[in-house]
Order: sequence, then C-alpha cells, then structure tokens
Amino acid sequence: MTHLDEARALLRESPVVDGHNDLPWALREKAGYDLDRLDIAGHQHGHLHTDIPRLRAGGVGAQYWSVYVPAEQPDPVAATLEQIDCVRQLLDRYQADLAPALTAADMEAARGEGRIASLMGAEGGHSIANSLGTLRGLYALGVRYMTLTHNSNVDWADSATDTPRANGLTAFGREVVREMNRLGMLVDLSHVAPSTMRDALDATDAPVIFSHSSARAVCDHPRNIPDDVLERLPANGGVAMVTFVPKFVLQAAVDWTAAADDNLRAHGLHHLDTTAEAMKVHRAFEERTPRPVATVPVIADHLDHMREVAGIDHLGIGGDYDGTAFTPDGLSDVSGYPNLLAELLDRGWSKSDLAKLTWQNAVRVLGAAEDVARDLQATRAPSHATIGSLDG
Repeated sequence: MTHLDEARALLRESPVVDGHNDLPWALREKAGYDLDRLDIAGHQHGHLHTDIPRLRAGGVGAQYWSVYVPAEQPDPVAATLEQIDCVRQLLDRYQADLAPALTAADMEAARGEGRIASLMGAEGGHSIANSLGTLRGLYALGVRYMTLTHNSNVDWADSATDTPRANGLTAFGREVVREMNRLGMLVDLSHVAPSTMRDALDATDAPVIFSHSSARAVCDHPRNIPDDVLERLPANGGVAMVTFVPKFVLQAAVDWTAAADDNLRAHGLHHLDTTAEAMKVHRAFEERTPRPVATVPVIADHLDHMREVAGIDHLGIGGDYDGTAFTPDGLSDVSGYPNLLAELLDRGWSKSDLAKLTWQNAVRVLGAAEDVARDLQATRAPSHATIGSLDG
C-alpha cells in the first residue's frame, strides 16, 4: 500500500475538519448566490475550488464555511446575514451530503452518518459593528467562530496587515473575547496582529483557534503565527490550522508579491487594483518574472515546525479554498488533502498523529469552548458594554 493509499484509508476514519473555506463569498461573486448557475453537486473545475465530489475525494468530514464580507461593505452586518443565508441554502439543497452542525457532538453525529458537518465562521470583527448584541445574534444564527479582524483594524483590535492603532486589544476588545467565551464562540486569531494574539490569549477563558494561518518562522509574512504565540497553545488548549495560500507559506512567493505590488505602484496604480489596465500591467510583470509555485512539501514544512513548537495536539488544517486565487501544486482544490497526509506519512508522522491533525484536535477545541461556556453562563450575565462605555 502506498502512502497515498494509506492517507485515503486514514481519512475514511478521521476525515479532515477544514477551518476556513470561502465558498459562500465565491458563490456571491461568481453567481449572485444562484445555486443553479453553480451547482456544487457536480464538478465545478475552472469556477470553484470546492464542490461535493471533490470534498468527498479529499476526505473532508467537516467544514467551517466562512461567512466573510469585506470590511468596506456599506452594511457589513446585512452582508454577513446574506452569507449565512447562503450557507443555509446549501444545507437545504444538499442534505444528503451536508449536515448542519453547531456542536462537537453534531460533528461526530455527521461523521457517523457519512455527511460533511457544516459549521460557520465570521471572518472579521467588522461583522458585529461594535455591538455585543449583534455578536449574540450571529451566534444564535449558527456562527461558531469569529476572526477578530480581517485585513484592516477594527475599532477594538489591530490587524496583522494594518498600521497598529490599539496595540492589540482595547478594553472593549477584551470584552468581545469574554462574551465570545460566554457564548461558546471560538476566538479566531488568524489575520490579527501578534499584539492582538497575545492580548486575546491573556483575556480568554477558552481555547482559541487560528482558522487559516501558518508559521512565521518558516515564512516571514505578517499573516503567520510567531513562535512565542505557538508556544502558548498547549497551556491554552487551542489549535493552529495551517493554511495553503502560497503568498503566506512560500518566502519566494511573498517576495514576488511584494515586487508585483511595487510594479503596480510604479505605474501609478494601487496594489489591489483589479481594473483591466492594472491586470494588463500585472500580466506583463508575470510574463517577465514567473510566479513562484508552492508545493505540498512547503505546507508540510510549516506543519513540521508548528508541531515542534506547539505539539501535535494543537494543529489543524484551514486551506482557505475559494478565498485565494492561487493554490499549491498538489493542493489545487479540496480534493488534495490526501496528498498532504501522504507527504507527512513519508516524513514519519504516525496515523495517530494524523488523526489528531485532521479530526480530533478541531472537534476537541469546539467541545472545550462549549464546556467553558456552560460554566460561564452559570455565573456571568450577557454583557451590555458598548465601545463608548469602555474605550471612549
């Protein structure tokens, strides 16, 4: 039996819990949420990274669907509700394959039924518009983690990719973390500044997650996790879920992206510009300087390092499919997870190690958050703090 065959067999017993997939936003952008136009019951090669046949081929047993909206949306709360509605439509339409899940027990039940447990995570604290009541509303609608920031700061927390303003969490930001603990909503520290990571670890009563982040010591990108933070996960009980985005995991891709951005600026264009003119400039640059390609061993290098620093009990997977334009060779879509496990088997990871990476750690961390919430709800009333009352 080859390592790839072993990987597939292992995934039948301990399937992947993937921490972050942006399919709902891709469906909005590509099809206006019209599931007849992009029916994921069949292969959607060339349109999406994700569909049910490839989820099955990849051994995915649970998926956190990101209900992401850009911070620049005129009404991010309403847009987040539309994303939640999209997930609900997916669950209604594909009931034979997707099972709604709110708890660790639901995840295990879905696995027993042979369905893919479907959870939701909100990507960015802008989705609550500085309102703890809105946070509770999202939880009531099924959101089970919230990433504290996306690419930009929020009023109460610093992002990894913005100019520091709060130097971590403000007093209201700490109250957000406390209320998430009381609810049983996982605190997600992907996208946040290291100062925010450290403040959140100081403030939380429950394990945290990084839904899609890799190791900064392996690739020096601000979206990745510093070693001193990884070292704190055993005491916290949290899980860091490695991501596959090439410009976060491969130093050559980080450097190439910076050069491509500088090239756009040299032509008087913003580095995020996607107009026809900007794309023409970008394509010319890429023809002159081919884009570096990440591979499965690159992702395995991150996991080897994260395991050395945080330990096998604190690792998971968060591919960020349909949230990135480029993917590694061998991990081009959600069918690729067996290739990663085969590489890790080749490096000497045991089957019990891989079962923790794929399934057990992610299920445990949600169950632990539920346990903390049960205790806190017996002693702590819902918070009615406002950003003005704490940070004004």
